[in-house]
Amino acid sequence: MRLLESLRRAEGVEAIRVVCERILQELIEAEATEMIGAAPREHSETRTTWRNGHRDRLLTTQAGDLDLKIPKVRTGSFFPSLLERR
Repeated sequence: MRLLESLRRAEGVEAIRVVCERILQELIEAEATEMIGAAPREHSETRTTWRNGHRDRLLTTQAGDLDLKIPKVRTGSFFPSLLERR
């Protein structure tokens, strides 16, 4: 019951928002790494392209607005499968 009460307060909602943002960002980065064939600053023979910065994406959820960064690639395109295109 104490946990539920703390989550109902503003601090709890903010903590959930931050955790959701972090988890989604990690999933996006992992998917980009798999598509590219190498992690950031990693040299690999299986690399298909290179990262070229990020673009910002705002995702609105019940936990609040999440500020995500979508990796850009030099050749081809990348968009995470867990998000819907606009």
